[in-house]
This record gives sequence, structure tokens and C-alpha cells, in this order.
Amino acid sequence: MTESDIELVMAVIRPDKLSEAKKALAEVGAPSLTVTDVSGRGSQPAMTEQWRGEEYTVDLHQKVKIEIVVADIDAEEVAEALSDAAHTGEPGDGKIFILPVSEAYQIRTGESGVDAV
Repeated sequence: MTESDIELVMAVIRPDKLSEAKKALAEVGAPSLTVTDVSGRGSQPAMTEQWRGEEYTVDLHQKVKIEIVVADIDAEEVAEALSDAAHTGEPGDGKIFILPVSEAYQIRTGESGVDAV
């Protein structure tokens, strides 16, 4: 493998699907991940809510962003596992992106490329 074989699988999903996503990733051999709480707007409709008698619109929905860097596992398999785990069939399920990683460095060992992943 060369450095171009390193890929980043990035998914933005519903927070309640995180547990299922982690299990699915472990099953395909990709247990290492980074999770970030994010908010965003897409096809999920805005909601009108009330707080202290005032109406307001919620159009930024809470999501989690999962990032997995893979070199020895097929990124398509990882994406499919995430998709299956996060799917509800309703607007707001999220998105998955696969991006090439030009280089990777392991800070502790000094390794680079595929060895760093």
C-alpha cells in the first residue's frame, strides 16, 4: 500500500444512532474513531418550539460527526456499515463522505503513511 491508500470516512448522523454505529464499526474491524458533537441543517425540517411563552424556530439540529481513518480496511465497507447502522428512513439520517488522505503521522512513534494509521 502507498500513502494514497489512506482514506478518511466522515459521517454526520443522529446522536441516538452513535451506539449502533460504534458496534457496526467494530464488526468491520474499524474500532478507532473520533466523535464530535455538531449541529447543522439539511433536509430535516425546521421545528417551531416555545420557551417562556415565546415561539422560536429550531433549524440547526444536533448531530454527531464520526471520523475514521482507514488504510487496511476498505472505506466502502466502513461507509456501508455506518449507513446501515444510522438508517431510519426519515429526513435527517445524515451523510457519509469518503476523502483521500495525502499523509498521516503518528506523533508518539514518529511513523508516517500507512504505518501511522
